[in-house]
Order: sequence, then C-alpha cells, then structure tokens
Amino acid sequence: MAIDGSGTALSTCVLAPNPSPMTLEGTNTWVIAAPGSSFAMVVDPGPEDEGHLRRVVDRAAGTGRRVAQILLTHGHSDHSAGARRLAALTGAPVRAADPAYRLGSEGLTDGDVVLAAGCELRVITTPGHSADSLSLLLPEDGALLTGDTVLGRGTTVIGADGSLADYLRSLDAMKVLAENASVRVLLPGHGPLVPDPSSMLDFYIEHRAERLAEVRAALAAGDTTAQQIVARVYHDVDPGVRPFAELSVQAQLDYLATGSEREPSLPGRPRADDRAGAPARRTTGRACGGARRPRSAPTGPRCAASRGRQSPPAPC
Repeated sequence: MAIDGSGTALSTCVLAPNPSPMTLEGTNTWVIAAPGSSFAMVVDPGPEDEGHLRRVVDRAAGTGRRVAQILLTHGHSDHSAGARRLAALTGAPVRAADPAYRLGSEGLTDGDVVLAAGCELRVITTPGHSADSLSLLLPEDGALLTGDTVLGRGTTVIGADGSLADYLRSLDAMKVLAENASVRVLLPGHGPLVPDPSSMLDFYIEHRAERLAEVRAALAAGDTTAQQIVARVYHDVDPGVRPFAELSVQAQLDYLATGSEREPSLPGRPRADDRAGAPARRTTGRACGGARRPRSAPTGPRCAASRGRQSPPAPC
C-alpha cells in the first residue's frame, strides 16, 4: 500500500523523507479537514525538513485551505521537530500534552475535543511508548491516529521516557475502542494505515506477552542485566538497533521489578476499563499567544520488523 497520499475521507498522509530502520518509510504527517472547510489541522509535522513542511502547507493550500491547528501525538523529534517551523509558515498554534512542546496557551489532555477544520478530534491519552503519548479519535471516519503507540507494521519500542505498565493499559483501552466499532482503521505515525485494528492490537498484546516470557526465562537462566538478556534473546538483532533492544528489555525489567505486573490481556481474557469512554471536555482550538520553546527531545525509537516480512529481528 502506498503511504504518501493514503488516508480516509477526512485525512491525508504526507510522508516525511526520513526513512530509517526505526522510522520505517518515514514519519506520517496527517492533514485533516472536512469537505468545504477553509481550514485544516496537521497532526505530527515530522522532522524539521523545509521541503516536507512546505509540502504539507501546499497540500492544504491546494484544496483552498489554511493550516489552523498543529497537534502532536508526542514529543519525540521525528514527530515534533518541524512544529515550530510549520507554525512560523502558517501562524497556527501547536498543541501537545507536554507543555514544553506547545506554541500557544492550549494543550491536549484526556477527554479534550478539538473542533477545527469542520472536524472533531477526541483526545485519548495512551502513554507507554513515551510518557506524553496520546491518540486522536476522528469519529466521522472511525479512525484513530496512534502516533507511535501502534505502527502500520512492526511493533514499537518502549522508550526511556515510557512505561510498559502504561503501555499495556493503553493497548487494552485501544482494543476496547476497536471491539465496540468506534475505531475501524488506525492511522499510525509510521507505516501504512491499518484496516483491521482489532487483529493488529491482538498481535501487539500477544507480542508483549511473548517478550515478557522470554525475559523471565533469561532471568531464570542467570542473566541480570539488559545487555546480557539482549545477548541471549536478541542475539541475531542488527547491531544498529541493539541500543533500542536494550531500552525495550530495560522497560520489561522495570515492569517485572515492581512485583505487581500482570500478564497482557490476551484475546478472551478480561481487559482494562475503557478509559476512552470518559466524558469529553470540548475546546474551541482557538489560537492564543505566548510561544514556548520546546526542549530537546530524544528521537522516538521504533521497531521496524514485522510479521510475515523480510526485515531485521525485532528489537522490541
């Protein structure tokens, strides 16, 4: 499936030119607008690449629209670094969960509803990949923009600023949305759109259970550090992604060390409460002054390997 130009009735992907083993084909920047609207929203501007950002502006302008809102699913630089420049090009504010990445006075919190470009985006916090990760539900399309929480192929790494316990809860909440038909397609931050969200989420949950079992086995065999476990469990991983494998293993060790871990909710087992069903708080999405300089952010680690494809062994 071609990624650039893909999407739904109200969303279009503009693929950033930053491919790598950890960003797949590149970062997916999403342009969202309803037919007849004079405005557009942009989700995840991507890297600070002038050509890409001007292409995003041109994509909106080509349909007679002006970018009025810039939203971030999280602060990792492959999603957020271009936000300040895109704001300068368009005059649009930048909204994010973490105040450090905002340009303007409004942020994004769980239950917010952003109304702009003739569309409604509902904010669902989905921490785990990073502490500030969120997803955005586009109800009209039955679409969920997932950032790095769920990718179009492969699985994601739990970053140094993330938490496996949070991540498992986020997957459970997303699975509930898929099961009750609120979500019919996933629009990820990397890779192609996902037309079968429930199956993909089952795969993600099962993958986490398998990795935890492997780490437990390595601990039982006498390994004590992330480096030792990676050498045993990920012995055939590409050296270039080995540091990300160690990040993922450390997240699992931290999770197991709490003593309160649970098994990921495999199909047929009870799942977490539907956090996404909380009453929504409506916001106008209006632009306000008071720009804030974002702090430097780590590049969001990802796993490019996936089922049924020839790719390096998964470091996650």
